[in-house]
Amino acid sequence: MEKIVIIFFSVVLINNFILAKFLGLCPFLGVSKESKAALSMGIAVTFVMTMASLVTWIFFYLFLVPYGLEFLQTLVFILVIATFVQFVEMVISKTSPALQEALGIYLPLITTNCAVLGVSLLNIKEGYNLLETLVNGFGGGLGFTMAILIMASIRERLEFSNIPECMKGFPIAFIITSMMAFAFFGFQGFFSK
Repeated sequence: MEKIVIIFFSVVLINNFILAKFLGLCPFLGVSKESKAALSMGIAVTFVMTMASLVTWIFFYLFLVPYGLEFLQTLVFILVIATFVQFVEMVISKTSPALQEALGIYLPLITTNCAVLGVSLLNIKEGYNLLETLVNGFGGGLGFTMAILIMASIRERLEFSNIPECMKGFPIAFIITSMMAFAFFGFQGFFSK
């Protein structure tokens, strides 16, 4: 049980895919302009990360390993992720067309979000069992959600700030992201004994 807790808090705070590994920056910067869209993107990424982690782990150990097809892991993982993103997009388009418009191009980009693929590959590399894989996927999604919500709230406040013209938009967003990464770097010794 201790290992599960360590995996969860590690992927949320210490090894956050956005702030420590810099994976998934495209949707992170693109959708973090307003909190509602950021929360929706975070929920979608959390769902896809968790479910993709589960299914890719099952595919890897039930289909690829027994037949010596481990070399197909990246291709299979991308196909699984694309399937889940299409499912999420269909659900959002039926339940909330306004939300689908707010997420725009960034929702289909979850398919190529390197954080989603990264968590699936990391689960195999670390040799996690099924429960650890689910915890890592869910924690990775929550870490993404936390980071994008913090960024969205900062960017919303920046709308009322006097920022030099050359720093508006992505330049200030990258600076803020690096400052957030430094802040989260402080959690590095959190689980050391």
